[in-house]
Amino acid sequence: MSAEPGARSDLLAGLLPTAGPDDSPIDALLVTDLINVEYLTGFTGTNGACLVSAGRRVFLTDFRYAERATAIEGWETEVISGQWLEGLAGRLEGRVGFEDDHVTVRTAGLMREAAGNAELVAAGGNVERLRRVKDEQEIGRIAAAAAMTDELYGLLIERGLAGRTEAAVDGWLTGWMREQGAEPSFPLIVASGPNGASPHAEPGPREIGRGELVTVDMGVRLDGYCSDCTRTFATGSESELDDLSRELYETTLKANEAGLAAVRAGASGSAVDEVARAVIRDAGYGENFGHGLGHGVGLEIHEAPRLGPSSEDELLTGEVVTVEPGIYVPGETGVRIEDLVVVGPDGVDRNLSTVTKSLLFV
Repeated sequence: MSAEPGARSDLLAGLLPTAGPDDSPIDALLVTDLINVEYLTGFTGTNGACLVSAGRRVFLTDFRYAERATAIEGWETEVISGQWLEGLAGRLEGRVGFEDDHVTVRTAGLMREAAGNAELVAAGGNVERLRRVKDEQEIGRIAAAAAMTDELYGLLIERGLAGRTEAAVDGWLTGWMREQGAEPSFPLIVASGPNGASPHAEPGPREIGRGELVTVDMGVRLDGYCSDCTRTFATGSESELDDLSRELYETTLKANEAGLAAVRAGASGSAVDEVARAVIRDAGYGENFGHGLGHGVGLEIHEAPRLGPSSEDELLTGEVVTVEPGIYVPGETGVRIEDLVVVGPDGVDRNLSTVTKSLLFV
């Protein structure tokens, strides 16, 4: 289970007996991915690393952050002068795991050359295991980011979409986030009409017309944590929207609701995905839902667990995941509806996305 920065290093140290390849023991873990460094220490600079062993917690950085590093509680601080990799490797002893999922082959080779008698072994994913389950403070930060996203959706609904270009809508949304002291948690998607058939369409010069669907996928990164929410709107009047668009929307909404009902601790990511996917498949659009149902959200917009056909993850109480089925018809239109939820022992503990899912004409 997750804990406050500082205490998280104790949890990580507890993993060391099985943190190496094939669950073998390691003496220490070198953490170099900056997101994981932030998770363990709260440090948000551009250069830092953590060395965690049973008896020591050492934070390493360069001279630019020497003063800031003194504010990190519960960690010894060492400032590396000269070559960064040589400085890291020179402090390693025994059998040390490194984050092979974030370190290039070349960098790993250079570190091994400089490590002397220390044995470096692949041990990526251990911090991410801790990050999966969020503590109450983390959930609170994600909820705050989600609330800001919902507020922005409300303003967008009031402002309207028809007659504006996708790029103009994207610019306004992004600008508002930054005025509030946040940043987009990923490049926003504003996909209108036939552009909605592309799940990751980039906002462009297309002017949003009347009588079409517009998918808006956005989130903010606030106080270090991300949100993620997608809504699909209609433009013009109800009489201007075609039957295909209505059918796609209704089917996607049913799939979203079915997926939400299947979320609970102990359920597999593949099983939850199949519940939602079956709704779309039974409606005749199985080939038009090509991505997974969802993913974890936290310090990064895409984290474990994964909800998808091939997922081997089992959901845990306290994880924050998306449920985002979609249908995409090339040359026609597309729909995606996404909620951000907290996993509970018996179902969704809390849906952090409060924007209505009724089809709105804006």
